[in-house]
Amino acid sequence: MPPIQDLFDLTGRVAIVTGGAGLLGRQFAKTLAEAGAHVLIADLDGQAAVDGARELSQSGYRARGVAVDVTDPDSVALMVDTTTRQWGRLDILVNSAALDPKFDPDHAAEHRANAFETYPLEQWNQALNVNLTGMFLACQAAARVMKPQGRGSIINICSTYGLVGPDQRIYQRPGQPPRYKPVFYSVTKAGVLGLTRYIATYYAGTDIRCNALTPGGVYNHHDEEFTKAYSYRTVLGRMAEQHEMNGALLFLASDASSYMTGANLVVDGGWTAW
Repeated sequence: MPPIQDLFDLTGRVAIVTGGAGLLGRQFAKTLAEAGAHVLIADLDGQAAVDGARELSQSGYRARGVAVDVTDPDSVALMVDTTTRQWGRLDILVNSAALDPKFDPDHAAEHRANAFETYPLEQWNQALNVNLTGMFLACQAAARVMKPQGRGSIINICSTYGLVGPDQRIYQRPGQPPRYKPVFYSVTKAGVLGLTRYIATYYAGTDIRCNALTPGGVYNHHDEEFTKAYSYRTVLGRMAEQHEMNGALLFLASDASSYMTGANLVVDGGWTAW
């Protein structure tokens, strides 16, 4: 058996992180690069992806940034093709791209009631297209490379709200109109688990593995009232720091999890343990 540290070593492997310019996507890309992987950062915001890759490259890591629209099969295929042309293979796919309505100061203008009874069909369809169809397309394109290689690790980012319903109480404010985590988020994140299990079992008997990573709420300068309300619902009594998903992500990407597929690794501070 190799030394334990060697199991987490990604030297020479190639990874794609969709949504790689996002809050967790940036963390995931840096983690994989630090473990030795060549990393393609892909994001709808192409300039942010390029900037993120430049930062990693300036720190001595191997990275490239590209724009991708995960809802467009041609854009997704180009993302994978760019990766294989640059580095010759694809070992790891992290599906972090998703629509996620935020309740933090940077997204204050986007707060809406999101009432179930009147939720717009257009927004529902857009979310399904990004959060589920986009993940399906990325998995499909990556699998076309991983299958002839005979191995690969796909990691789909889920959410605690894919496991349990949102506690809508933590989003309310006295004296303000009600607001809700919208229906699409729970539904699409629950779908992520179904897709993960399907892919895992579809490639039964191979070394192509597919697992989900389910983060709890990650602190991003939320207001004190929300932070307190969310923290009260967790066993550990706080929100996650941005770096606290990195160890789980590296575990799933590396040979340390070589006997794990079709699983869901929950890192939620105990939110779903009550």
